[in-house]
Amino acid sequence: MSGAGPGQPGSAAPTTAASAVPPALRPEPPASGAWHEGDPVGDRRFADLGDLDLETGGSLPVRLAYETWGELSPARDNAVLVCHALTADSHVLGPAGPGHPTPGWWSELVGPGLAVDTDRWFVVAPNVLGGCQGSTGPSSTAPDGRPWGSRFPHLTVRDQVAAEVALADALGIGTWAAVIGGSMGGMRALELAVTHPKRVARLLAVATTARTSADQIAWCASQLAAVRGDAGWRGGDYHDAAPGRGPHRGLGLARMVAHTTYRSAAELDARFGRAAQPGEDPLGGGGRFAVESYLEHHADKLVRRFDAGSYVVLTEAMNSHDVGRGRGGTAAALRRVTARTRVVAVDSDRLYPVTQSQEVADAVPGAELDVVASP
Repeated sequence: MSGAGPGQPGSAAPTTAASAVPPALRPEPPASGAWHEGDPVGDRRFADLGDLDLETGGSLPVRLAYETWGELSPARDNAVLVCHALTADSHVLGPAGPGHPTPGWWSELVGPGLAVDTDRWFVVAPNVLGGCQGSTGPSSTAPDGRPWGSRFPHLTVRDQVAAEVALADALGIGTWAAVIGGSMGGMRALELAVTHPKRVARLLAVATTARTSADQIAWCASQLAAVRGDAGWRGGDYHDAAPGRGPHRGLGLARMVAHTTYRSAAELDARFGRAAQPGEDPLGGGGRFAVESYLEHHADKLVRRFDAGSYVVLTEAMNSHDVGRGRGGTAAALRRVTARTRVVAVDSDRLYPVTQSQEVADAVPGAELDVVASP
């Protein structure tokens, strides 16, 4: 759910021009790849939702950026909420262009005549609270006119869900006909169905978990350390830095670690093996293996469209995720869900293993589990 790389299984290396250029020869990335006031709006809409009381104390004035497709029915009973993963945004459907650095990340599934048919459903996709593509986050402007930076508060998944409930209220949507999310988006989908069962009629949770495990927190720890260990991090107050002076190296390293967890060992070996990047010699020649080039390519893409502060805030929010916290445990919390629920797992997923999806399916009344076979 967190994003597929270019190429197909069996190919030796990425074929994009950018991946063939060593990182040292690419233009310096900006201090932050976030969307800022004054940038092209694209297809975004904005909802100013007032002050949100946070789970760990304090409050935060919240704006959410979101996009919609389709028409809301007169009965307001055809609304579908799509919750994105860690480094995605509200741009589920549509081309890249002014305001949108990448094309829609789920255009194969959402659109006219597709699985989530926008001729039938009114689809809403918010940029998550803490994100960097128009919603309130570390890179956005605080009330004093400066970026929030290091002053941005700690968020939990429950805070993010509370913001999305406020968005539903602003749109006049009492119950979502369906809530769909994978990975971090699946965490929010599950939390919403547990916290507000009457507001979710159907639930699709893909490659996710009801509670973040020690293994997942461990993978996140190295990513957080990479960002915070970059001299350009400056404690989180780097947004005024010149290109090349921000924490892009640390953010890129974090992406390389994360992207490895999004791919199975079998896929990486089948796709790259021990091949060298074309034109380079990794055996004493200072060159790269093809798989190194692939990871560096994805790191370079991310640092040009994402914000390091958001990466930290959202990763910590994922670490906080536990639907059973204060509710008698995971199984007791999941029994609150009244939505018609389908859980989807991928058999080769090493970040969100099938056992975590099975736990959700076993506890949610009437839930069904599908396991997708993938290299």
